[in-house]
Amino acid sequence: MSSVSHLPITLGVVANPVSARDIRRVVAHAGNLQITDRVNIVLRLLQAARAAGVERALLMPDRGGIRALLERHLKRGDPSLPAIEFLGMEPESTVEDTFAATRLLQRAGVAAIVVLGGDGTHRAVVRELMEGESELPIAGLSTGTNNAFPEMREPTITGLAAGLYAAGRIAPDEALTTNKLIEVRISGPGGTRRDVAIVDAVVTHDRSVGARALWKPQSIAACYLAFAEAQAIGLSAIGGLLQPVGRRERGGLAVQLAHDDAHALLDLHVPIAPGLVRPVPVAAWQRMVAGEPLTVAAEAGTVALDGERELAFEPGERVTMTLREDAFRTLDVTRCMAVAARDGLFRFPHS
Repeated sequence: MSSVSHLPITLGVVANPVSARDIRRVVAHAGNLQITDRVNIVLRLLQAARAAGVERALLMPDRGGIRALLERHLKRGDPSLPAIEFLGMEPESTVEDTFAATRLLQRAGVAAIVVLGGDGTHRAVVRELMEGESELPIAGLSTGTNNAFPEMREPTITGLAAGLYAAGRIAPDEALTTNKLIEVRISGPGGTRRDVAIVDAVVTHDRSVGARALWKPQSIAACYLAFAEAQAIGLSAIGGLLQPVGRRERGGLAVQLAHDDAHALLDLHVPIAPGLVRPVPVAAWQRMVAGEPLTVAAEAGTVALDGERELAFEPGERVTMTLREDAFRTLDVTRCMAVAARDGLFRFPHS
């Protein structure tokens, strides 16, 4: 009789040790998670995932201190944790770490990836998953600056939900949901470049990427938003306070900003960053329809993806923004916990 080897139930973790350390934190007097706080988040997440059935966790290594503190904790022994391994890669302390870790986690066959970071870290994971044409779901925990995409949630609950899904105790059709994004395409004599934004793609007048983080509204020409919530902070709040579009709602929103007083219809006061409420001169706005590209009017500038300038374009290049629906999958933590209650997944006979 042949035996089938048991594959351990495995969860992937990408924890950014330096999220929320850009200039927006300085100018806005906002708080910042220390490394010990991030390690404690990982520990609570994995303890809960273990309680829900996860046997093994694969983590992105880093040079920022998360790995060092975790390994120190593990040397003391902790039976409440799954078996923890670090991916076999040499960290560079750049976004390339996130790309590489996501590729390795796909190959390792993890059930889901839990991401600790801000919008930029989550975008990097999603971009790499799309490059690999993977349907691997992610679960987000907010440890960044503006955090329009990841949820502010106790990691214990996210760990429980991720563990239940990874262990096959909640079916994908109940555990997962699909998400929108903005596809950016820059075409010119030198070829075509593509990238994505999971919240906002913002066109600026700046001719260089510079310090990357974008927080000055006077440099913004237009915003293209996959979703825009009224309670959000950051650049997507421009749309959220103008004409909200929900995460699960069809369509997106494009907002044109005025370059002078003559073209401004109104000034919208927006929480651009923590503690920073600034007037934004709005010229026009329109709904985005999935699959219908909108051409950017600016002749040159940069495109910021989820709050960070990433792409520069020059005269002669054409920039289009296209909303894509049902583009990638995330874990619906709220629904997972409701299903767990409904099906009694945490009920056991009294001993």
